[in-house]
Parts: sequence; structure tokens; C-alpha cells
Amino acid sequence: MARNKNVTLENRLARETSPYLLQHKHNPVDWWPWSPEALAEAQRADKPILLSVGYAACHWCHVMAHESFEDDATAAVMNDLFVNIKVDREERPDIDQIYMSALHHLGEHGGWPLTMFLTPKGEPVWGGTYFPKESRYGRPAFVDVLREVSRLFREEPGKIGQNRDALMERLSQRARPAGRITIGAKELDQLALQVGGAMDPSHGGLRGAPKFPNSAIYELMWRAGLRTGEERYFAAIELTLERICEGGIYDHLGGGFARYSVDERWLVPHFEKMLYDNAQLLELLALAHSRSKNGVATLADARTGNPPFRQRAAETVGWLAREMTTKEGAFCASLDADSEGEEGKFYVWSRAAVLSALGDGDGEFFCQHYDVTDGGNFEGHNILNRLARVPRSDADEARLAVLRARLFDVRAPRVRPGLDDKVLADWNGLMIAALINAGAMLSEPSWIAQAERAFGFIARDMTRDERLGHSWRDGRLLFPGLASDYAAMIRAALALYEATGQGAYLDRALAWQRALDAHYANPDNGGYYLTADDAEGLVVRPASTADDATPNPNSLAAQNLVRLSALTGDGQWLKKADRLIEGVLAHAGTGLLGHAALLNAVDMRLNAAEIVVTGPQAESFAAAALRLPYVNRIVLRAPDASALPANHPAQAKIAAGPTSAAFVCIGQTCSLPVTDPGKIAEVVAAMRPAPA
Repeated sequence: MARNKNVTLENRLARETSPYLLQHKHNPVDWWPWSPEALAEAQRADKPILLSVGYAACHWCHVMAHESFEDDATAAVMNDLFVNIKVDREERPDIDQIYMSALHHLGEHGGWPLTMFLTPKGEPVWGGTYFPKESRYGRPAFVDVLREVSRLFREEPGKIGQNRDALMERLSQRARPAGRITIGAKELDQLALQVGGAMDPSHGGLRGAPKFPNSAIYELMWRAGLRTGEERYFAAIELTLERICEGGIYDHLGGGFARYSVDERWLVPHFEKMLYDNAQLLELLALAHSRSKNGVATLADARTGNPPFRQRAAETVGWLAREMTTKEGAFCASLDADSEGEEGKFYVWSRAAVLSALGDGDGEFFCQHYDVTDGGNFEGHNILNRLARVPRSDADEARLAVLRARLFDVRAPRVRPGLDDKVLADWNGLMIAALINAGAMLSEPSWIAQAERAFGFIARDMTRDERLGHSWRDGRLLFPGLASDYAAMIRAALALYEATGQGAYLDRALAWQRALDAHYANPDNGGYYLTADDAEGLVVRPASTADDATPNPNSLAAQNLVRLSALTGDGQWLKKADRLIEGVLAHAGTGLLGHAALLNAVDMRLNAAEIVVTGPQAESFAAAALRLPYVNRIVLRAPDASALPANHPAQAKIAAGPTSAAFVCIGQTCSLPVTDPGKIAEVVAAMRPAPA
């Protein structure tokens, strides 16, 4: 039956809180949110399930929604033939992981929207990503796909069963260790060389397009530089960060980085801004700035004068506070790519608009420095960027800063991209830790205060009896949380403990670690399932160990366990870290670079410098220690020798040493007392093994 266009109807998604699901509440599709009731309805009606997974900032999700889900005729076919379930992948990454894995097993490339066809019991049969409304470029029309899949269910159930059984067998397999895999410094160096060979020497990042900010891989390269002292590793990442900072992937007026660049030059972004990308890049920018600040000549120094790393970090934190912070102090998930139905419309400029806003003199000056031309640099529009490396004096930079502020105000009244303001514990954990690590390295205490406020909200409003929830919006909490929530928030708690010395943060980290062990432990590899043992049952329990756009929770957990062992003096945590690392690596097979974050945990396990500070002036020593690269330093405050475990190598030295000092411990060896905070970095470097 045709709908009356003058009547606004709502489907079941109107009762949800996810901004992505609410975007679809007026679709003529009879959507269900993922729930046991939806699966029960599929079995009652004996209909297959059409599962559509997307997220609020996904451009092609919007395209498919507009073409098909908002179309009455297409919706009628969907409602007649299927039980239709819509999922926000950020709210339910466990569901997304299962069915994306199924798509990969089918030999299809992944991506979003994810469109999967399931049995009434939720078993995956076949799927794809975006299907056009009309067939084109060899892709079938969506309605044709719907009808053919439905026909197979009705007329050839044997084929469906065969496909389902094969898929379920592959999804349910537990990889068997093929033998112990040993990863040490030598192997880490070899992998870093392998990555270095794949880096783009002109534009940075991995060769080719599109270009994603592969932060875990960049950190792996940076760690290789710290480990070996070889300049090439730093140079590759500094070039990458410089190009990202100057490219169109960065919002030069408002701050913040887009998801990725569709070209190899970092010019043309996919304009959505994700919290997790900005968190990971913020940490890398702090590392890069710290190196240039300490007098090391970087590529950015040689080519453009002062490298932009600290400025981009500060501007991104400003964007976070201005546009991405809820009234409770937590951080929103994402900003959409689209406004007024057009990707990037909020961000692009015409030359005429720039000249009108700034006047001819200032406008011409700005256009020269930000690649603004009459013809545009992308599809007739101008994406602001500084990739041309135009020489600029300090006076030029000061003038450009004023002009950027004026253009920011001119841009402000435009129709803004949609904000997904749900609070995800795992993504917040990444940003909280980034603010702390960057704030400590760059001496920005307000960033740490910003992190503490967000942490307090999650610890208070997203925690029930020491257990975390995953997603919060409008007073509703999706519970229980995921292993990724625990891994990221434990990391945040430990960072806060190191930065402030407040024991409550360590206590919180320990409580969450115990909950993670109690409800998520995977005995097959010593790691963790994504979902809790008392969470809603799914067709399989997801247990991926590979990184995605964010580090895999097993990898973050491994780093957390190494820190917990040092900060508590309890060796059980280090044993758990070793078992997790060995177990996951044994299952990783040849896909080691897909586990870059775990390799970073291995490097930390091998090379972490534990810096113990003591005495009345301990905080000045702690501040100096916290300015060292966060990737391989652990800061522990010990008011006196009794605060350390009996077997700690620094205990006797503190008891016999001067009043205020730092001791640097690597492995089971500790330095003599360091009585000048400015000498801590020098002592750490001297104690590390010399490169082979």
C-alpha cells in the first residue's frame, strides 16, 4: 500500500538513541533494531533476514539510504520478502565484526554499508556492501538482489544450506597454533624494514590511494627509530605527519582530521571526522613535536621551517573541546561527511567567496598560501591545503592565522555536518589517553584536566558495579560493554595514574582488569573475546585479534598488563601479558602487520623504561619523566623504599639514596640515582642496549 506523503510515519527505530538509527526512523522500511525479538520474528514468519550495518558519518550509507531505504517501492519489496534489521556498527561492533568476517570469507571486499542476508536464525549466507538502486557498472540493482536471494531461500534451500554451513564452519573455526612464534628485537626490526619499503617517499603514508592514517603502523616505525637510532624510521613518519598536517585531510580552519584521503597526496579527504583517528594522530603529533623540540633536525624543519606538529595538536584539541564534547564532558563519536546532501560542502570554498570574505589584498595572499584558484583543486571547488610548500616567514604565519580566524567565522553559519553525539567508551578511552600523553609531553595541563572530566563521566555514568557499558546517549546505556571498552579505558586510567599519581585511577584500572578477565577471557589464546560471557548470544562469539581503524583490544590489553605489572609490582600481570602475546602471535600466522599494535606491545615489553621517582621533589622528576615518549616509559612514584615490592630492583637504592631522585630501571637493572630531572632522558638512552 502506498504511503500518504502528508503523513509522517515512524518505524521501530524511533525508540532507539543512536543518531544513526534515528536517521532511519522515517524510512518506509519496517526496520527492527538488532534484538532477540527481531530474530524471533524472522523465525515465526519463516523469512530470511536482511541485515544493514552502517554508521552516522558513512557517506555511502547515506547514498544507499536515500536511493533505496527512503523509496516506497524498494521498501515494499524489502518488507514483503525479509525481516529487516538496521545496526549502528559503532554501537554494536560485535555484530559488525561477525558479519564483516563472513563477507570476507565470501571473497568480497569489506566496507560500509554492510548488507548481509541471513537465515532466520541469524546465520550468514551471502552479502555485499553498497548496492545501487539501478544496475550500473556491472553491479546488480538492489531490488534484483532482493528478489533473487528470496527466490533461493524459497526454491533452492539446499544451496542456501550449503553456503550457510560452509560459512558457519569457517566463522566458527579456532585457529590451531602451528608452533611457537618468537618475536624479538631482530624480528621487529625486520618488520619495520618491510613497512619502510612500502612507504611513499614523496607523500608519506603507505604507497598508493586511498591513504589512511595507519597509526599503529606509524607507531611501529617510530618505535623502530627509538630502538635502533636510525633516522630513516623517524623521517618516514615525520614526512607522513607533515603531509597529513598540511593536506586537505586536515581542516585548516576548524581543526581536526578527516577519516582518510581518497588520493595519494592527502589532498581530497573523505570528509567525516572520527574521534578515534584524531586521538591516535594527537599522540603521534606529540611524539614528533617532542623530537623536533629537543633539537633534532627533522624533514619538516628543513622544508618548512617550524614543523606544524604542536600547532595541529593544539588546534585539534580546540576542535574537540568546541565541537565534540558533550555537556557532561565526554566526547562525541563523529562528524558526518555530508551537509545539505553533499559530501564536503561545509568545508570547500570558491575563490570568489574567499576574496569576498577577506578583501582583495588579504584574499589574494590567502589564496596563494592555501591553493585556492578560480578553477578549484577538486571538482570545481577548493579544498584548503598547504601541500605546495610555499615559503612563509613568521610574519606570514601570523597574518594567515588572523585570516583563518576570519574565514572560520564566515564559514560558521553554513549548514553543518551532522554530529553523532553518542558516547562510546572505547573511543573515549583512546582520546582520554591521547590527551593525557600529549598533554604531559607538551606541558599542557589543561588537556589532562579535559581528559579527567571525560574519564569521570564514563567511570560514573557508564559503569555498573565495576563493569563498563559500551554506548551512552540521552541517559540510556548499552550494557554490557565490549573488551575494546575495557582495554581502552584501562589504558586511560593507567595514563591518568602516571600523570597525576592519584591511586584511585590505579584502583579503577585494576577493577576493570578483573572484570575483563572474569567475563571476556578467551582460553584459546590467553586473550579476550570481544563480547562478555553474559552478553546477548550471537551466532558466534567474536574473537578477532587483528587491528582495524583502532588497535585491537587484545593488543591494548597486552600493553596494559605490562604497565600494570610495573605500577603494582605484581608479576602475575606480566605473566598474563606474555601468555596473551604468545597466544595471539601463534594465531596470527603470516598476518603480522595486521597485528601492528600487538607488535608495539612486544616492543614495550622488551624496552620499557620504568622511571621511579622519590622524595619531596618527586613531582619535578615525574614531570620530566612524563615528557619522554609515552610509548616506552612507565612512571612510578615511590615516597619511600617500602612503597615498592620487595623484589623491585630500585628498592635498596631508594633506601640508601638521596632525598629526591629518579631511578631508571630497564629489565632488572636500575641506574644510579639521577638527581637532576633534566638528565633523566640522557640516562634512559644510555641504559638501553646499543643498536646492533
